[in-house]
Amino acid sequence: MAKRCQRLEPALAQAVLAGADALLFDCDGVLWRGEAAVAGAAEALGRLEARGAKRLCYVTNNSSRTRQAYTEKLRRLGFPRAEPRQVFGSAYCAARYLSHALPPGGSAYVLGGAALSAELEAAGVAHLGAGPAPAPDSAHFGARAPLDPSVRAVLVGYDEHFSYGKLCLALRYLLRDEGGGGGGGCLLVGTNRDHRLPLEGGSAVPGTGCLVKAVETAAEREAFIIGKPSRYIFECVASEFGIDPARAIMVGDRLDTDILMGNNCGLTTLLTLTGVSTLEEVKGHMASDCPERQSLVPDYYVDSIADLLPALQD
Repeated sequence: MAKRCQRLEPALAQAVLAGADALLFDCDGVLWRGEAAVAGAAEALGRLEARGAKRLCYVTNNSSRTRQAYTEKLRRLGFPRAEPRQVFGSAYCAARYLSHALPPGGSAYVLGGAALSAELEAAGVAHLGAGPAPAPDSAHFGARAPLDPSVRAVLVGYDEHFSYGKLCLALRYLLRDEGGGGGGGCLLVGTNRDHRLPLEGGSAVPGTGCLVKAVETAAEREAFIIGKPSRYIFECVASEFGIDPARAIMVGDRLDTDILMGNNCGLTTLLTLTGVSTLEEVKGHMASDCPERQSLVPDYYVDSIADLLPALQD
């Protein structure tokens, strides 16, 4: 049945929240923008936590922060105290995936930064490549670098030091195959496909999806994606806390990541209009006969998470 994207008025919100055991929140654009909390968001989550029966989880595609960094930011901005195990970032979930997917003794070549490296280390995943690339005149630059025989995966995350040299080396690992079969022995994993990250004032910067696409194009193969809208990141949450998707709500600001993942995984979906996607976009998808566009329509929307406050009055 087609979703209606109803405004979540207080009376309806009470009923919807009563039927949920868990709420999964995207962070940037939902709980905060940059270093400023969305007005009323911390109070709303505080009231949800005070009820005791609701599991609060934080699900983000950002691979440039560790789970610990997210718990510290939540505390700093006045949100309820959270444990690292409540945070499911694409860096942590990528490390979790590789800890099971890599063969014994296998390692990953990483295009990413310190947070991704830290999560891999915490998960016991051997890796190399994170941080600045060797200089173009170095013997360890892309096309000339010796290949580490233990590498069995290439992991692409947010990488401020992404370069042609790193792209060369990633491709060489992906093409290397002891059986001569065209790269099938090396996994290609991406943290997320977010292609653009909005900034205040209407500007934007390229997202990790651009880097993933570059490696995919060079390798002529698709990456396994960890973050939203992939089912995998929700499976991490569900397996950690035993969450029933029929009794969970995904709260997000992006139709193509948060809402699509929630819909694909059977969660109730709630769009907040404090971030990327707009109600006009939703109306366009609702009017379309295309099933792919229909899958981007949320069950409900609010202007802000603060709109839940009247439904959370004692």
